[in-house]
Amino acid sequence: MKKLILALALLVGVIAIFAQNPLAVGQTQFNAGLGFSNWGVPVYLGLDYGAGRDVSVGGEVSFNSYRESYHDNRYNHSIIGISGNVNYHFNRVLNIPSNWDFYAGLNLGYYVWQSPNDYPGDYKNGIGLGGQIGGRYYFTDTIGFNLQFGGSSAYSGGKFGLSFKL
Repeated sequence: MKKLILALALLVGVIAIFAQNPLAVGQTQFNAGLGFSNWGVPVYLGLDYGAGRDVSVGGEVSFNSYRESYHDNRYNHSIIGISGNVNYHFNRVLNIPSNWDFYAGLNLGYYVWQSPNDYPGDYKNGIGLGGQIGGRYYFTDTIGFNLQFGGSSAYSGGKFGLSFKL
C-alpha cells in the first residue's frame, strides 16, 4: 500500500511539474488568427515547437492586403511574410497556472511587398528583426486564445487568434 501511495504521489508531482509549462518539450502547437498593423489586417498561420524547458521555436506565414491613397490615386498592396521566432515562457519562473502562458522573444522574417508598378513609394522586400511579448489563455487542455504585441514584423502592432496543441 505504501508503494502505491508513493507511486501516486510521484505521478501527481510529475504531472504538476509538466503542467507548469504550457508547451512541453517535443510538443507542437498550431496558431492561426489576425494581426493589427499600420498596413491593414494580416492573416497568419504558424507552428510552435517545445524545444526545451520553457523555450519554444516556431515558424509563421502571413498575408496582408491593403489599399492606400497617395497623391489622389489609390494603390493596392500586399505583403507576404515568412518568419521564425524563439520565445521564453515564464510560467515556471513566475509560478503561473498551467491554463495561462506568458512569453517573450525575438523573431526574424523575410517580407515580400507587392505594389503596382506605377506606385511612387519606396516599399521594398526585406528582412525584419523584432521582438514580441504575449500570452495565451487555454480554455480547454488543447485550445486557447492568444494575444501578442510586437514590432518590426508584418504585424507591427500585434496579433490575436487561437492556439491548438497537437
